[in-house]
Amino acid sequence: MNEKIFPTIHILVSIAAMVVYYTKSDIRKIIYWLAAAALTTVVTY
Repeated sequence: MNEKIFPTIHILVSIAAMVVYYTKSDIRKIIYWLAAAALTTVVTY
């Protein structure tokens, strides 16, 4: 589990960034951060 702590933090930060852009209705950045979180999840887990 220790080797997955930093990727997990990265996923959570990506989701947090997506939420920020969701409140601003910036669809391009929402998709970007959602994809970043998804890719990190796929590669890590």
